[in-house]
Amino acid sequence: MKTIAQQLKVKQFPFEIKDEKGNRIYFENSTNYWIKSEFDENNNEIYHENSTNFWNKREFDENSNEIYYEDSTNFWNKREFDENSNEIYYEASDGKIIDNRPKPMEEYTMEELTKIVGKEFKLVK
Repeated sequence: MKTIAQQLKVKQFPFEIKDEKGNRIYFENSTNYWIKSEFDENNNEIYHENSTNFWNKREFDENSNEIYYEDSTNFWNKREFDENSNEIYYEASDGKIIDNRPKPMEEYTMEELTKIVGKEFKLVK
């Protein structure tokens, strides 16, 4: 299969095609190595593929934080971010998990606390 540059009979390299926002969506050099990319409305690269059969895809949240990544080597990861774009959760296909999500505060009745403490008590401030 011919590359885009070969089909267009391009003689000057590197050959590039950019979208209306200036994102490079196609690149090819004189050795027929090529890269194709797709971008979302926030200019985040959501798909990448090259002539070595490598590809990856990404998903982003409304703040352009990468929340999912997957590639042709079967690697993937997913992330969660707080309202300040701080990463609070990470999980990957290699088994790595980092969980810094806030834990809900537990609530107890006075009866439950008395059982936990093991005797009567009085709350003070």
